[in-house]
Amino acid sequence: MARHSWGSLLIGAAVLAMPPLARAETLREALIAAYKTNPDLAAARANQRATDETVPIARSAALPSLQGSVSYAHTLEKQAYGAADFYPTDTAQATTTFSAPLYAGGGTRSAISAARIRVRQGQASLRGTESAVFAQVVTAYLDVTLDAAVVALNRNNVQVLEVNLKATSDRFEIGDVTRTDVAQSRSRLAQGRAALRSAEANLIGAREHYIQVVGHPPDTLDSPPPLTAMPHSPDEAVAIALDANPDLAAARLALQAAGDDIKVAEAARLPRLAVVGSTAYTNYLGSLPAAATQSGSLGHVGSAQIGLQATIPFYQGGLPSARTRQAQAYAGAADEREIAAERAVIATVRADYAAWSAANDAIALNQTAVESAALSLEGVRAENTVGNRTILNILDAEQELLNAQVNLATARRNAYVAGFNLKSATGKAQARDLALDDDLGAALYDPQVHFDRTAGDAWDWHRDPDPVRQATSTTGTPAQDAAVPQQPLP
Repeated sequence: MARHSWGSLLIGAAVLAMPPLARAETLREALIAAYKTNPDLAAARANQRATDETVPIARSAALPSLQGSVSYAHTLEKQAYGAADFYPTDTAQATTTFSAPLYAGGGTRSAISAARIRVRQGQASLRGTESAVFAQVVTAYLDVTLDAAVVALNRNNVQVLEVNLKATSDRFEIGDVTRTDVAQSRSRLAQGRAALRSAEANLIGAREHYIQVVGHPPDTLDSPPPLTAMPHSPDEAVAIALDANPDLAAARLALQAAGDDIKVAEAARLPRLAVVGSTAYTNYLGSLPAAATQSGSLGHVGSAQIGLQATIPFYQGGLPSARTRQAQAYAGAADEREIAAERAVIATVRADYAAWSAANDAIALNQTAVESAALSLEGVRAENTVGNRTILNILDAEQELLNAQVNLATARRNAYVAGFNLKSATGKAQARDLALDDDLGAALYDPQVHFDRTAGDAWDWHRDPDPVRQATSTTGTPAQDAAVPQQPLP
């Protein structure tokens, strides 16, 4: 099957041959803009940073804890026994408690393992979000390109129909054609103008969607580069996807994490052992009565102790069993979701491959249709001059050429979008696959950097700077129109 470049997307031939009025934005530049400022991608990165924190949260359960308290009390009224008063008026107390877990039934270790796996799951999902955003950018880019081409085609068609109506009206004045011919020309012109308005509305919608995805108006767009490293068969595409699709990788990791969740639930049945200690210091602030002092009472007292504490659960109302069965059910659901993700990937890849192959075949067929329709129109016009064809025949031939040109543009758009969707489904449409860092001016976003920085953090007073919005607002962008460069009549 022949593979076609997008170098001639704007209908090729003479219809869209005018050069752009300014430097055109490339698809690569649009992808970079979305990579930097798309809100869905920025939000997914922030969510992943939040997922990273589940590891130090789980790890904290295995680390020592130290707490302290300070109190002061002033006695407003006290009762003395006889003439002796042994109670202080003021009391200041400071205590500290220490605990270091030694054994928790393996639950903490399993919780940390599950958290680490879910971090990897989140990173896979982040790659999937990145691919999905890029697929949206490509679709929006090609939709604007296609709709601009369709507007230009319909605009040229209206111009041709206006010339036809003028010529038909002039011929009617001299009795060369009938009133029916004039009515047919006027009807086709009205239909052409209606189709143009519809095409213009579609172009405006496509440009607004482009702003939503990319973050700025499209202006003039360059032809996208050819897609490379495409699979040669559906089976090859499926094999690549089963190994590299990020959504499927995330589903597999979710199943692994669910297995650790079962171990966490089961650990609640087992004993726990910890080293515990405490200190206490009490100072009466010189408020002990003389009787107490004379009897040998000190103005302050202190104590410290350390030991082992074992917690042995005998009965918890069935809570551990319920949580274990719950975790098992969740693991079963994760197992089924993995199969569902696998099915979805296989179906998507095969469908995208079929759509891509069909659209590529349609390009060649529609190119033949355009060339034949153009030749047919030329012949019908020539035969009309000698009376062998009617005005309606000319109008039909013009409409057939327009339809063939639109179909060609649509096939080219469909081939590129389906091809990129295929790359996305096979896990080969991420920023690293597209080498965006070559033009980004900075390194690609690496979620592992944040994880490595925070996973081992055990200090209570660390925090990140307040979040800074990465996505750009589009409130300042102007409402889009359907303006495209005027094209010469064919």
